[in-house]
Amino acid sequence: MNNDRNSVLIYEKQETIWNAITNDEIISKWNIPKLQVGEKAIFVLMPSAHNNLKENESIPMSFTIQEIIPYERFSYSSDSDKLVYTFEIFPESEGTRVSINMDGYELSLANLKACLEGKELPYT
Repeated sequence: MNNDRNSVLIYEKQETIWNAITNDEIISKWNIPKLQVGEKAIFVLMPSAHNNLKENESIPMSFTIQEIIPYERFSYSSDSDKLVYTFEIFPESEGTRVSINMDGYELSLANLKACLEGKELPYT
């Protein structure tokens, strides 16, 4: 796997990273009743420095889980525009590489890395 802006090397095991991107207690914005293909998930986009939402404004987004390969791949599609988001995790000698198939997730990947490595989130 190459080292591009759509991936990040995290000094953690695959299992830890898998749990971080699929466990609704860790990613509390998700509502995933069951982690299985076909299940719906709801994500609520809240105002931040990284979007144009105003205070007290939010955007609920609905997704459908498309693929689950434990500790390797997790994908879901947006119900509104049918875009498929795929997270892939690969072991490397020093940790685990996390990759997403979409541009624009550099800040999220940096926050995931910091969170799992016990560091302060660089982007809040």
